[in-house]
Amino acid sequence: MSKSTAQIRQEFLNFFHSKGHQIMTGSPLILPNDTTLLFTNAGMNQFKSIFLGQETPKYTRVTTAQRCLRVGGKHNDLEKVGYTARHHTFFEMLGNFSFGDYFKQEAISFAWELLTSPKWFGLPKHKLLVTVYAEDNETFKIWEKNIGLPFERIIRIGNNKGGPYASDNFWQMSETGPCGPCSEIFFDHGDHIPGGLPGSTEEDGDRYIEIWNLVFMQFNRKSDGTMIPLPMPAVDTGMGLERIAAVIQNVHSNYNIDLFKTLIKSIMQITGTTKIHDQSLHVIADHIRSCAFLIADGVLPSNENRSYVLRRLIRRAVRHGYTLGAQKGFFFKLVSPLIHVMHEAAEILKTNRDKIEEVLKTEEEKCAKTLKRGLFLLNQELKQISGNILNGEAVFRLYDTFGFPVKLIEDICSERHITIDKIGFTLAMQEQRQRARKASGFNTNSNNILYITHKSKFKGYDFLQLHAMISMIIVNEEIVDTIYSGQDGIIILNYTPFYPEGGGQIGDIGTLKSHNDTHFIIKNTKKYSQAIGHIGTLTHGKLSKGETVLAQVDEKNQKSIRLNHSATHLLQAALRLILGPKVTQKGSLITAQNLRFDFSHDQPMTQQETRQVEIIINKQIRRNLLIEAHVMELNKAINLGAMALFNEKYDQYVRVLKIDDFSLELCGGTHAHRTGDIGLFHITSESGSASGVRRIEAVTGEEALLHKHYSYDILSKISQLVKSNHCNLYKKVSSLVEYTHILEKQLQKLQHQQVIQESLLLRKQSIKIKNTQIIINHIKTLEPKMLRILVDNLKYHLESTIIVLATISNGKISLITGVTKDLIHHITATHLLEYLANQVNGKGGGSPYLAQATGINIQALPTALANVKSWISDRLK
Repeated sequence: MSKSTAQIRQEFLNFFHSKGHQIMTGSPLILPNDTTLLFTNAGMNQFKSIFLGQETPKYTRVTTAQRCLRVGGKHNDLEKVGYTARHHTFFEMLGNFSFGDYFKQEAISFAWELLTSPKWFGLPKHKLLVTVYAEDNETFKIWEKNIGLPFERIIRIGNNKGGPYASDNFWQMSETGPCGPCSEIFFDHGDHIPGGLPGSTEEDGDRYIEIWNLVFMQFNRKSDGTMIPLPMPAVDTGMGLERIAAVIQNVHSNYNIDLFKTLIKSIMQITGTTKIHDQSLHVIADHIRSCAFLIADGVLPSNENRSYVLRRLIRRAVRHGYTLGAQKGFFFKLVSPLIHVMHEAAEILKTNRDKIEEVLKTEEEKCAKTLKRGLFLLNQELKQISGNILNGEAVFRLYDTFGFPVKLIEDICSERHITIDKIGFTLAMQEQRQRARKASGFNTNSNNILYITHKSKFKGYDFLQLHAMISMIIVNEEIVDTIYSGQDGIIILNYTPFYPEGGGQIGDIGTLKSHNDTHFIIKNTKKYSQAIGHIGTLTHGKLSKGETVLAQVDEKNQKSIRLNHSATHLLQAALRLILGPKVTQKGSLITAQNLRFDFSHDQPMTQQETRQVEIIINKQIRRNLLIEAHVMELNKAINLGAMALFNEKYDQYVRVLKIDDFSLELCGGTHAHRTGDIGLFHITSESGSASGVRRIEAVTGEEALLHKHYSYDILSKISQLVKSNHCNLYKKVSSLVEYTHILEKQLQKLQHQQVIQESLLLRKQSIKIKNTQIIINHIKTLEPKMLRILVDNLKYHLESTIIVLATISNGKISLITGVTKDLIHHITATHLLEYLANQVNGKGGGSPYLAQATGINIQALPTALANVKSWISDRLK
């Protein structure tokens, strides 16, 4: 009988655990404190700081099963998901990592043993081939001499992407930093499947499938391209669980593995379809995994960034459900079947089941309304066409904005003898994908969720308050005539002083007031096509379409935004002076509190460069330069030397912002009258935001002064704490840090000695029940974090053993259970833990071999431990 996906996952972890690797829990899909990633997309993400040398590893050998999401940016093949054998949005990445421990020889030997040994995966050796980096002779020799792979099945891949080290078989984290050659292992599905060898012109076929990538981080790449050997070479590997499961289960498509087959069967039952080969089943099966785990990790559907990805996945899945004939409210019902098929990997789903189901159900109901609105708009579009062809951009807008199925559009048009412009639709789709890649994700906003034909005229350059007429009201995404007290909504005015979010500048806040003292509190302002929407809450009374209101911008907030926006222009000009004219803007965010500016630059700025930029900007502030705005033709503005964003689309006439002789840019935002109004400029941070892109964050005026005072106060407190003055502070702190590291090493050594002593004592105290060794102990001298190390030590020295350990710290019980491999068909660590945890009001989880929990009922612990013997005895044969 072939191995299940759950067994393959566990066998991978067990194999590397047997080779001295620490099994670590995978990170969430949203990595904390990492703004460079939309989602976790590889097993190495959580160890990035270790690879960069910023963190000392706790373990030198680690193995994980990491849940990953690849939707958006460089990994954006959403439209292929469900229609190909191996594309997924959500997948699990199996990986083993070495941080300065073993290197190429051991990594390759481990991989070959796991893949080919009958004890483990048992793949036929003649079906495997590998690729190596062309110049990596060491790896080539290991495969040929040590492993015995015929040289014709070892393929050298050179710099096939142009330039040195630009190769499919040379991995790098970014333009600079840790990098090195890699070796990819491929499986041959047979000559009945089209496709050529890796590196050949037919390599995109499905015959030879990459199943594992072994990355050998060996060098540190400098900005000038030189390669410096790393003092601590590392190994980073990745193997897709779904791909290896397809190979081991002898199926060609990932969607035919046991996990998906069972899930697809549930989808058919819930939707009522009998179309077993319909690709929509694959789409739904893939998307329910992505959506459920995203919600479990704290993402909720909306129209911003990661939340938009979730919303789009849900709507795409629901749309495919409708094509299968599903009735409303089917998608959330797949959460329970998903938990069943994911086994141990579904613990987080079990904990959050109610929340996930509620979110999916609510979003599906919204989706139904969206499709209904899309049908209405399709009818409107069809009424307006003059011939018998529906334009491709209209089709794309209905598809992308409202989730309206293209097949459904085709069916409706066909009934009216109208065809759709498929070429125009395809071009619009390609443009959207390019925009998504450039944004490194689905970084969109809610501008497109509403189909508004009204126009608003912006008057905010000259006024901060004015009277205007309400031309449209939207509540719960529906157009209404009146908004009532307590309701959230969007109000469109014919004239407005409120600046709508755009060009990096956030939208204005403020109020709308009517003659009868009705208040609408504006929390944000956005642009919807040619209309400006005021987003907020009506706190008193009611407002109706056609009514006149007084629109008042929050003056203090707007003034702070103006100062920060003008400072951003000074910043770009100063950066070009210090770093050179190659610096171009890559994005910005201007709020009332601070400013953020992204720019092209291939290395971190030095402290001296940052300081020079600050000095230049503050000099221009003291010059009190005049800030002027002029409207002129685009060509004239460019000829005058005005800076423009490369990817921005501009009208024939543009607004040019001039700061005396220092800066000239195209800009539609609001600004100060003179640079002196800014007062003070201070850079708070400089960091990398993407490959080849740096980010500066800064504050101005009072915020800058407060930041300076705060920094000085912190330094004073630290100086008092370490009994030093400002001049000697660095030296004093450095010595304390060094001393702390010495103490930590001594403590770690003592803790490991303590584990060894405890292990010896516990082995002597073990009892036997039905030829099985049992260790049950309440340890009072060991920290909770050392329990797992102790259990691992005991299992290493003992056979046929069940271990139950407990300790109390900070008023909480820490429980751990361990079961050796030969006993899990009788008792699993998770079942034993559940029995104990229930008695001490505890929660936890783990694997069949090892599980942990915390409890709060300390008084119940002695009885719970005393009951374990009889519970185990009843289950041992």
